[in-house]
Amino acid sequence: MATTNTDQVTKQFESMFFGPMRSYAALTVEYAERALDTQFEFAKAYSNASIGQVRAMLDIKNPEDLRTFAENQQKVAKEMGERLKDDTEKVVAMNQEFAQKSQKLVEENVKSATQTVQKSAK
Repeated sequence: MATTNTDQVTKQFESMFFGPMRSYAALTVEYAERALDTQFEFAKAYSNASIGQVRAMLDIKNPEDLRTFAENQQKVAKEMGERLKDDTEKVVAMNQEFAQKSQKLVEENVKSATQTVQKSAK
């Protein structure tokens, strides 16, 4: 009898607490990984662009080189602005997806917990 009660309590804890916590933790880790990947990609692109511009600056030897450098500087700034915009949109979409998945997870867990409580009451 005690073993049956212990098994039932263990199953209830699993379905009401531990299972949902693991699901939410997995969702959070997946989101964090994707967010960090996006940040690292942007940081790498920004660093590469910056280093490229510094190298180009070191190659300036005459007024024509300076003009070319300035034109390229504007091009790089535009590309990085577009990249930032795209990455921002990606992060916003990821945030929305995370919020939707979190809400769905909560709804499923509330439903499961309600069913478990109803079964226990019988």
